[in-house]
Amino acid sequence: MGFQTEFNSVCKFKNTQELLDLLEYGRGKMVKQGFRVFPTGQKVIAYTPDNTAVAIVKITGCIAEINFQGNEVTEVEMQLIRKLTPEESRVQTDLAYEMFFGEQK
Repeated sequence: MGFQTEFNSVCKFKNTQELLDLLEYGRGKMVKQGFRVFPTGQKVIAYTPDNTAVAIVKITGCIAEINFQGNEVTEVEMQLIRKLTPEESRVQTDLAYEMFFGEQK
């Protein structure tokens, strides 16, 4: 058991529906497996499950807990600041791949 620190400028969704809810309603949350630390109050880039940058979001809450099934989970609450333009998305996606996603196997 231990906390894993997230890459400071990345908020990657694994669940497409959680991302769609955020983009539609302007607020949302995502659930991650394991204990993770997301910097509350910080603005970050949100990425789709296929690593495409889509928006700037602000982390408004982060709760790490052991759920009723005994699993370590982290719930991250956020608000949408704005969607990225196609050009911003392309640049951010390319940079994140070079700096972070490209190194994952």
